[in-house]
Amino acid sequence: MNERLKNYQFENERLKNQLNFLIEVDKMKTVLRQTVLIDKSRQETDAEHSWHFALSAVTLFEYCILEQVDLNHVIKMALVHDLIEIYAGDTFAFDVKGNEDKAEREQKAADKLFTLLPKEQGEAFRTLWEEFEAMETPEALYAAAIDRFQPFLSNSVTDGHTWVKFGVRLEQVYKRMEPVKITAPILYEYVETVIADALAKGYIHNTPACPASE
Repeated sequence: MNERLKNYQFENERLKNQLNFLIEVDKMKTVLRQTVLIDKSRQETDAEHSWHFALSAVTLFEYCILEQVDLNHVIKMALVHDLIEIYAGDTFAFDVKGNEDKAEREQKAADKLFTLLPKEQGEAFRTLWEEFEAMETPEALYAAAIDRFQPFLSNSVTDGHTWVKFGVRLEQVYKRMEPVKITAPILYEYVETVIADALAKGYIHNTPACPASE
């Protein structure tokens, strides 16, 4: 329980737990990602990414070809999907070593975070997070596509910032953007255009993987 919240007398235990959760997840505003803001002034935070992801999901929904996708459900996933990173930290998509224990770190973080809420609400939030991670439902597939498209869009207008910084290869980008190809072919046309331009400018490398790094 947050120390300052303890100073207040609550008869409503449910509300106390919900407020404590909201105070705790404020930490998301301090978790930095490798993606930079469009003006390149600094790295974006997890909170900023989640907001941009949710807004992108609404703005680009007309391009989703999957049937019966509940956009409201997608937005809920966008808001919840990275909450566990306040404990687990952000793991860069192309960080091979960092991704080795990502699942374990995030499961432990989920165990800690979602139990702060009233039981049924915490379980509902965790279910949303697990659904997003599994990428099996139409909503999760569309959410995954937009979650990956958001930093891709940033790279497209920041001279391939993270691609250049981490020496990302062509095959890695194509693999990462596969959900976009499946769920929104028109958006994928933009993806292919950007990749071709980035390859020509040397932002992405068309070289084979090093066995020691994969």
